[in-house]
Amino acid sequence: MRMAGAPIVCPVIYYDKCNGCGLCISVCSCNSLMLIQNVIKFIEASQCGWCTQCEAVCPTGAICCPFEIVFEDN
Repeated sequence: MRMAGAPIVCPVIYYDKCNGCGLCISVCSCNSLMLIQNVIKFIEASQCGWCTQCEAVCPTGAICCPFEIVFEDN
């Protein structure tokens, strides 16, 4: 769940690595991905739940789900 006001962050797509297989679409429960001209694109970035399944199934490494660890002072 995304906090109100938080920036929308999507997995990174390396278009030159995408082979258009569509495996990422098949595992995306948020329906955020679409194949356009044989390359994957985010169509609903704000709906991405950051489950990282798209990254896990991509055979070419075209999708990367980077993360940042933030420590807050209490």
